[in-house]
Amino acid sequence: MTTPEHFLVRAAARNNAEWCAAMGRSHGVAGEFGPHAWSAPSRTPVYYPDAVTLAPGADEAALVSRIDTAAPGASVKDSFADLDLTAAGFRVLFEAQWIHRPAGAPAVAPDLAWDVVADPDALRAWALAWDDGGGDADLFRPELLDDPATSVLAARSTDGRVVAGAVASRSDEVVGVSNVFAPNGGPDAAWPFALDAVARLFPTLPVVGYEHGDDLAAAVRHGFEPLGPLRIWLHER
Repeated sequence: MTTPEHFLVRAAARNNAEWCAAMGRSHGVAGEFGPHAWSAPSRTPVYYPDAVTLAPGADEAALVSRIDTAAPGASVKDSFADLDLTAAGFRVLFEAQWIHRPAGAPAVAPDLAWDVVADPDALRAWALAWDDGGGDADLFRPELLDDPATSVLAARSTDGRVVAGAVASRSDEVVGVSNVFAPNGGPDAAWPFALDAVARLFPTLPVVGYEHGDDLAAAVRHGFEPLGPLRIWLHER
């Protein structure tokens, strides 16, 4: 990994930890940043890790001691894929790649009108479209709208329905994009609008995130480059 790539992975990991912290706060969970990791002492919202490493070589025992492994579903985002948490009762849930797109990179102009979600009713409509009947729409709470670094992005049809969405989380050095969706058309339908929105809102910031599998392939088709691996560890005992 080159020095610029190493810098971007650290920036992406920090950005993602800040987004996880914002999501936790919206659920009343207070996390803490340390030199090597962000962690939360109580269980975080579903799909969100209890800890995110911020630098290589995090102390595994110290990291595990800062999260609640007694509650089912504890997880760790191993941002540099350099931990072995097997002895602490974890298994690798999946592996992924950090991704990066330079600031100002050209994007395909979307056909959809979009806006930044600004009120609880609009957020609820967005969450229901994101969830697509899965039963997790309550994950996105109105308190999230109070976070100044978070922009919930909605693309709408001519009749006002949410047909695609994403979340942009701004930090000092990058803007992270996550929760990219379009119930009809998948990521290839969602990425053009998301990238247009992010370029207009944050024109000077590189775009980062992480994906795996088919979603990683879609991100690459839309101009992202893989930066390096990460792992999600899930506690099983």
